[in-house]
Amino acid sequence: MVQMRSTEAISKIKLISSMMVFGTIGIFRSYIPYSSGLIAFVRGVIGMLFLLLVIVIGRKKIDLLAIRKNLPLLCLSGAFIGFNWILLFEAYRYTTVATATLCYYMAPVIVIIFSPLILKERLTLKKGLCAISAIFGMTVISGVFGDASSDIRGILFGLAAAALYASVIFLNKFIKDIGDYEKTLIQLGTAAIAILPYILLTENISEISFDTRSTLLLVIVGILHTGIAYTLYFGSISRLGAQTAAIFSYIDPVVAVILSAIILKSFGITDLVGSILIIGAAVFSEISFKNFKKTLDKQR
Repeated sequence: MVQMRSTEAISKIKLISSMMVFGTIGIFRSYIPYSSGLIAFVRGVIGMLFLLLVIVIGRKKIDLLAIRKNLPLLCLSGAFIGFNWILLFEAYRYTTVATATLCYYMAPVIVIIFSPLILKERLTLKKGLCAISAIFGMTVISGVFGDASSDIRGILFGLAAAALYASVIFLNKFIKDIGDYEKTLIQLGTAAIAILPYILLTENISEISFDTRSTLLLVIVGILHTGIAYTLYFGSISRLGAQTAAIFSYIDPVVAVILSAIILKSFGITDLVGSILIIGAAVFSEISFKNFKKTLDKQR
């Protein structure tokens, strides 16, 4: 029992860490002068190569049997990640960032709604209320109510990206007995392959040039925000309840908003209220009042 709780605690730390890293990618993205599609492809390739290097240098044994056993789900999940990135980029093209972000972060809601059906997880009243709080907080932060210029195509692209994001969480719950490195390596590689046709269709490859600063930032995004962050992410969601993973996903946009406030000095009262609602929902959803009461009783 103690070991299970320890494993769960470590998984939550990994998940929170990955969400905090994901929340910083927007700052890096703003200083990289390339298209979102190209950045996504490069980050997938660099992330995959970085993990391969870690495996080789660390002389970690690749479990080919585990990869073969889970290959269909790994490839499907990886392809969904790639298509997810593409759809999100298209959402940004056709609507505002606020609207696209709000639509995209309907993914945790999809997970919470369908986890009782797909994973047989019980949806408690507490989890449901926390999900509603997180959704409301995300809505407040997004500023979507103050924008009336949303294109239906952008909204549909954002919701489709959310559905794929939710699908990745569900698929990873069925990937069993495989190391975090192998799992992430295959999924990032498949994501890059899925994005490649999109790049070839939308980019003029011959006109792309790389300078030192942009290359360095791309390497950081590939290693930190992709290789390391996705290893932490995939290594945690398979060991946690889907509803827990869903609610904790809202830490990502909160970090993005806070960083924006620090760097761009743009943090209003609505951002503060939204952030409190989201972080409060994540913390409150994981508090066990029964265990808390038992601890108080023991101290008495």
